[in-house]
Amino acid sequence: MTIEIRSCSDTDDLRASMASIWHYFGLPPTDEAVGNFAALVSPERALLACEDGVLAGGCCAFPMELTTPGGRVKAAGVTMVGVQPTHRRRGVLTAMMRRQLDDCRERGEPVAYLWASEERIYGRFGYGLTGLSADVEISRERAEFFTNAPTVGRVRLVALAEALDPVRAIFAQVAATRPGMFARSDDWLKRRNLVDLAWMRAGGGELVCALLEIDDKPAAYALYRFDAKWERGGIPGGIVRVTEAMATTPVAMRAIWRYLLDLDWCATIKAGFLPVDHPLFLLSAEPRRMRTQLRDGCFARLVDVEAALRARKYGPGEIVIEIADVFCPWNTARWLVREDGATRTDRAADVSCDVSALASAYLGGFSWAQIVASCRANAASEEAVARADRVFERGGAPWVPEIF
Repeated sequence: MTIEIRSCSDTDDLRASMASIWHYFGLPPTDEAVGNFAALVSPERALLACEDGVLAGGCCAFPMELTTPGGRVKAAGVTMVGVQPTHRRRGVLTAMMRRQLDDCRERGEPVAYLWASEERIYGRFGYGLTGLSADVEISRERAEFFTNAPTVGRVRLVALAEALDPVRAIFAQVAATRPGMFARSDDWLKRRNLVDLAWMRAGGGELVCALLEIDDKPAAYALYRFDAKWERGGIPGGIVRVTEAMATTPVAMRAIWRYLLDLDWCATIKAGFLPVDHPLFLLSAEPRRMRTQLRDGCFARLVDVEAALRARKYGPGEIVIEIADVFCPWNTARWLVREDGATRTDRAADVSCDVSALASAYLGGFSWAQIVASCRANAASEEAVARADRVFERGGAPWVPEIF
């Protein structure tokens, strides 16, 4: 079997590339979906796998700018990866990953980033888990904060067509300092976040934008849906599904969440893709009642280790990390990491690991102590582990608030 991997040349090719993953959604790609992707992903960023002219698979990659601890890095947001059921276990995915990562390197994108539909798949291509993601389900009757201090500001409902400017500004301010977030273009916001397509409702209510203003300036927003429901006897049993809530200050964050948790005619407030250090967990008077469930978050692949390491900041000291990378052998080396970046070195290694383990430390989602304890890395000594964690300073937990 000879598999041909090529870039898409037009929207017809893009539709074919998307068809492999859409097969598992139970329908072909819609015109609307193809149009949205074409606006955000130029066809040449999508790949098509064929065998003798027969579709075998496809994948795409959004151009992204990813926030790192103390910096930014260009990244490929990998998406729409699928293999036709007729071509499973024939090396199609491996061939597409090979081509895609080579393309990322040529484009100067040191990092590839993705949500994994099946988490076991991508480790063999060098992807590592960057952090955990939290889903919460809060009963409105048990949604009190530890403090009853009054909130500040004024909340008003804003039409989605009028929400672009404040949402853009607030999100950009949050994303600039939170590892794992990526910059959103206006097209991205209008086509993915501030849009209310029928399929997005999943039988529920319309998308609502609530804007919090403090001193007449936008300080926070929440995007949510109200799914109305009534229990026996006319008891409200509705669900507020929080798509996203962002705030520029702790005070604004408390105010916008107090608004969400106080909505009438609902019994439950659900929110997903929260970082594990979200303030809600300490704000809550009864954190156990939030019914938190953890899941794997995004996975990252350091395509160019040197460039990726140079795109973040470090604490005092230095550490030598020996990286093994079978799939992208140009990364295999010992790397001296210190405050001024990373360089190849012949010095003895303090820590040795696969490139996927380095990805887990890269955004600060996991400490080197955790990685070593999980048998994903070996360390020369306990002191080396402690030194690695001082160098790889960690800020907030990685946060990716949406599936892409």
